[in-house]
Amino acid sequence: MIQGTASDVGKSLVTAAIGRIMTRDGYRTAPFKSQNMALNSYVTADGKEIGRAQGMQAEAFGITATSDMNPILLKPSGEMSAQIVVHGVPHAALSAREYREKFLPEAKGTVMDALGRLREAYDIVLLEGAGSPAEINLKARDIVNMNLAGWADAPVLLVADIDRGGVFAFIVGTLELLEPQERARVKGFVINKFRGDVSLLQPGLDWLEERTGIPVLGVLPFLPQLRIEAEDSVVLEGTSGRFRGDSAKELDIAVIRYPRISNFTDFDPLEEEPDAAVRYVTSADELGTPDVIILPGTKNTAADLQYLREQGFPEAIERALGQGTHQLAGICGGYQMLGLKLLDPDAVESAEPGESEGLGYLPLSTSFLQQKTTVRVSGGLAGGHPLRLSPAGTGRMGELPVTGYEIHMGTTTNHDPASVLSLFTIAAPEELAVPEGWGTPDGRIWGSYLHGLFHNDELRRSWLNGLRIAKGLAPLTATFSAAALREQEFERLADTMKSHLNMAAVYEIMGLSAGAN
Repeated sequence: MIQGTASDVGKSLVTAAIGRIMTRDGYRTAPFKSQNMALNSYVTADGKEIGRAQGMQAEAFGITATSDMNPILLKPSGEMSAQIVVHGVPHAALSAREYREKFLPEAKGTVMDALGRLREAYDIVLLEGAGSPAEINLKARDIVNMNLAGWADAPVLLVADIDRGGVFAFIVGTLELLEPQERARVKGFVINKFRGDVSLLQPGLDWLEERTGIPVLGVLPFLPQLRIEAEDSVVLEGTSGRFRGDSAKELDIAVIRYPRISNFTDFDPLEEEPDAAVRYVTSADELGTPDVIILPGTKNTAADLQYLREQGFPEAIERALGQGTHQLAGICGGYQMLGLKLLDPDAVESAEPGESEGLGYLPLSTSFLQQKTTVRVSGGLAGGHPLRLSPAGTGRMGELPVTGYEIHMGTTTNHDPASVLSLFTIAAPEELAVPEGWGTPDGRIWGSYLHGLFHNDELRRSWLNGLRIAKGLAPLTATFSAAALREQEFERLADTMKSHLNMAAVYEIMGLSAGAN
């Protein structure tokens, strides 16, 4: 089991790296996180919703992700409430107190049954903890840290982040707050995100090992620009209004970061393009006049739409469209916002039934229903689609393949199909073989439920070229494959881990040899 001294110390990536090495060594390896809290989620092949980290880890291990790998997912919908997803299906909307007092006492069976199935199917299961195991107020009903390690009889590696400072205090303090039997499970430390000369750190490492009697198994270097998607929006802290890449790039893409932003990994491939700069904005003053404004996904469409109004975004968006912004796009919840109305008759997203006004750019209304849509889809561009996707800048491109996934509670109705054009035609699954997404005929305003659009290499480059043409710039040829880049980064991560972590000691702790063959 990989645990951490705090959130965001790198547990998910350390787990991914160790599992990738074990897979390369010939072991059938699976990830497991009993309870995850994240708004960046992942849809499995059978249409179940799990935490994105476990989906990413499964892909790194070369296996198909299942809901057993993350049987409980918490999707915060407010400051004190969350949607509880059990085995990929919404179970209930609970407050923090209700979750702790009503759900957790019954959760052990769900967790251990899922873990048992993985243990039967794989040689190694890598368990990932959450936050810190030393949260005193949470330990009694813990199902994701030391209680789980005990139920599974798993040795623990403790990961700490030296980049944030105080690494020795974090490690020693965590151990001091553990019970003796919990402390005995910690078999090694992994210090993550180190910058500089490791020999200067050695006196501290020696002191730590002498103080605790537990070995430091590795000091992992800080990996700049690691292009593996993040689990949640904590990685966006401090980026508001600023370009995440090169501000000198020719295309300015502004993504509005509302409080409940979800699946912002949709835009990761855009950041790798040589001509596209992506920035996340939280206030209308930061918006300016970008080439594109994107309203991303959200866990609570109505609440985040209200946030937009409170921050003055509707006026800023209208002003930008009048001053040169070429496109306004919405993905999932952002797509719903572009319509006329949001209807919540069953209080799915709100405390009480009701309705609210949308931004009014598309003739759509969305009704939030109890049943959630979670599905992977494939298809292509609809004939006569409004987006400018022609590299030559003339006419409309023929069919481009499109794959993606949907995660939403709403059903959207078009009240004036003659005034807009459909974007995509879904081919699979057959029950969804209908037009998907709508846009204005001039292509300036469009929306879709499809997450992962920009992971489609041809579509991404074609769309960017349409923007280039609109600005009087020459189109570019395709620059990279998102899938190949992802695989390259998995290898880079594993190679770095293998060079800096004592894998022989890790295998010894597990009672295994360094290779299955």
